Amino acid sequence: MIEDDIKILVVDDEKDLCEILQFNLESEGYEVDTANSAEEALKKNLHEYDLILLDVMMGGMSGFKAADTMRKQKQIEIPIIFITAKSSENDLLTGFNVGGDDYIQKPFSVKEVIARVKAVLKRGKHTSTEKISCDTLEIDLSRKLAYIDGRIIDLTRKEFDILLLLMKKKGSYVSREEILDRVWDDDVVVTERNVDVNIARLRKKIGEYGNHIKGKTGYGYLFEE
Repeated sequence: MIEDDIKILVVDDEKDLCEILQFNLESEGYEVDTANSAEEALKKNLHEYDLILLDVMMGGMSGFKAADTMRKQKQIEIPIIFITAKSSENDLLTGFNVGGDDYIQKPFSVKEVIARVKAVLKRGKHTSTEKISCDTLEIDLSRKLAYIDGRIIDLTRKEFDILLLLMKKKGSYVSREEILDRVWDDDVVVTERNVDVNIARLRKKIGEYGNHIKGKTGYGYLFEE
C-alpha cells in the first residue's frame, strides 16, 4: 500500500553514523536517505519524507537552526527527532521550541533509535490530518478519495495510487519502473505502457490539474505545483 510506505531522512555530519542508521532502519523496512549537513538536507524535497532524524551539533548550520528553517520557511510538518550529545534542560527546551518531536541522546543504541522512530510515527498517524493537497485538489488518505473543489473524483484504484504517489513526491520525477513496482501487485504482468495509459486517463479526470503532471521522455512523471 502506498500510504504505508515510510521514508526517513537521516542528517548527521558523521558519515559512519549515517550509514549505520541507514542500514538498520532499512532492515526494519523503511526507505532511508542521508545528508551530511543541514545545508545538504535543506536542498532536498523534504515534503517526500515521513520523518527526519536530525543531529544538533554539525559543522555549519546547527540542527536547531535547520529544524527552525524547515518548520517556518519550508512549511515541513513531519516529525523531527533530534540526535545530540547535549542533555541540559535548556537544550531540550530549545529543541522542542523549534519544532522537535523527540530527543535521542548520544551515545545511543540502534534499538533505542528504532523504538523512538516507531513511537513517533505511531503518534503522527493519530495527529496528522491525513490529507495531501494542491490548491483545490485534495487527497483524503484515510478515506482513499480524491476531491476537486470538494467534489469526489471518480478514480480507479490504480489512478488513485498513481496520483497519491506523484503528489507525495511533488517536484520530483518518479520513474515508470517505480510506479509499476509500487502501484501494481507483484503477481500481475504489466508493462510501462500501462503506466502511460493510466496517467493519460488520470490527467483527463482531474481536468486543469492534469497540466501539473509532467512527463520526461524515457523516464517517468512528476507532479508540479
